[in-house]
Amino acid sequence: MKFADCYAPGRFGLSMELFPPKTPKGMDALMRHVQRLMDFAPDIVTCTYGAGGSTRDRTLEVAQRVHRRFGVSVAAHLTLVGSTVEQLRSFLREAWERGIENIVALRGDPPRDQQDFRPVPGGLRYANELVELIRREFPQFGVAVAGYPETHQEAPSPEADLQNLLRKVQAGADVVITQLFYDNQDFFRFRQRAGEVGVRVPIVPGLLPILNLAQVKRITSLCGAKLPQELIEQMGRYEDGSPEQFRLGVEFAARQVQELVDQGVPGLHFYVLNRSEATSAILSQVKLPRAGAKPSP
Repeated sequence: MKFADCYAPGRFGLSMELFPPKTPKGMDALMRHVQRLMDFAPDIVTCTYGAGGSTRDRTLEVAQRVHRRFGVSVAAHLTLVGSTVEQLRSFLREAWERGIENIVALRGDPPRDQQDFRPVPGGLRYANELVELIRREFPQFGVAVAGYPETHQEAPSPEADLQNLLRKVQAGADVVITQLFYDNQDFFRFRQRAGEVGVRVPIVPGLLPILNLAQVKRITSLCGAKLPQELIEQMGRYEDGSPEQFRLGVEFAARQVQELVDQGVPGLHFYVLNRSEATSAILSQVKLPRAGAKPSP
């Protein structure tokens, strides 16, 4: 299944995002968590791509292994960081040979020692150029791109950020998957404004449940997402990573998901952080407009 089919009109898509483990033990643990997530019949499982292409081989390995073991469609993330056009082509050829049907096309964050993104000689500068490359030379792939409900941190304005998104869509993206957010109104406003500038592909909310307050504070500090103050205060009464924080985070995420579903989103994308417990708990509490999802065992 490709992204366009997953989030097609008249159906509700479900995707989940993994990252490549560093050790064989971590890979085994990941496969156990993915097995549990299969109870909820995800349509596509995606795997991230490390900074500077540092996880290139493991990204492809994880995606291929998940596809072969569970029979689910998969996507590999691909960024421009540290890669020439020929290296991008090589990745795309290998991905297709491994049975990977979808690409999440991203510019990527600049290396830590660079304030601004700079392409390598023979590389590309913008994500829309990567989408153009895929559409021109590898049209068999489904393509997703990123959207930012609270505006990308490097964008000079929300309007400029939306124009960047529009260029990616016009280059041939099938769907937009958003950065994490915790106020649904930010998503609804973003969806409306994107439509007003001409974005006509499905916009899928990306969700990262708040289960460990310190961890999510670190993540949101990197992407500029706002945390709900009331939930921060509630979770701050408990130890980071405690069962109480987990419970509060799941309850908040379940309410967030149900409101999104009730407002007609085309599907959901979960940043599962290579675990199954939170996503399973959330999906067990909400009513999705799709068949096949079973309660967690």
